[in-house]
Amino acid sequence: MKFTRRNLIIAAALAGIAAGPVSAFAEGVLNVGSYPNNPPFEFKAESGNFEGFEVDIVTEAAKRAGMTVNIEGYDFQPLFAATSSGRIDAAISSITITPERLGSQSFTQPYYDSDMGVAAKTDGMVKGLADLKGKVVGVLSGSTGEKWSMENQAAQGFSEVKGYNTQQDVLLDLAAGRVDGVVSDVPGMDYAFTKMQGLAVVERIKTGEQYGLMMTKDSPLLGKINDAITEMKKDGTLQAIHKKWFGTDAPADSSTAAEAPMPKA
Repeated sequence: MKFTRRNLIIAAALAGIAAGPVSAFAEGVLNVGSYPNNPPFEFKAESGNFEGFEVDIVTEAAKRAGMTVNIEGYDFQPLFAATSSGRIDAAISSITITPERLGSQSFTQPYYDSDMGVAAKTDGMVKGLADLKGKVVGVLSGSTGEKWSMENQAAQGFSEVKGYNTQQDVLLDLAAGRVDGVVSDVPGMDYAFTKMQGLAVVERIKTGEQYGLMMTKDSPLLGKINDAITEMKKDGTLQAIHKKWFGTDAPADSSTAAEAPMPKA
């Protein structure tokens, strides 16, 4: 058979169509995107495998739904496009459930309660939020910390809100003095500061934030995974995972322990 350039292009396109769904939507596999440097929620171990609080949650939930998981690394902001496009089924990365996000994403019931906080150098002049007036604030791009900082920039008098692609980069710039403070989720920063000396959370910002598993909008898998999380709360599995990674039991009335309704837009 004689192959023309047109034949080759069509053959390549058909091969791509045939291969794509098999790799992206293998039956019985929950494809998960995860930010790879967000301990203790998720991080890549020396083995190259993902580990952490949310990794254990999604792995156990998938198992109860009769599935295995395949976890791929993403920067934080691209996770939203990946779930929206169906490139992945779900995303983990201490993702706060918000009304805006529910417009384009679906979430399971929450499984972790959190607040934001202000981090600064322990030997610096910033001792709280008020001290950031006229200062540069660092944030993780696409996060609720960025959203809060942008919305409150005028009221708080921040001279600049500077976005970063990774939490590590923004905290390294804080340590180097290239930003004066960082606004981000408290648990992740507290954990980071067990490894990074000279930085601390100097003030909490009460937001009532809750984390859930983010999934493609109206995913057919959403109900199964949400039901599995309900089971994990009822039988104490989620509480055991919390104790493994945080060293304490979550409060009985927290979203880690108590069943909650699935969020609606």
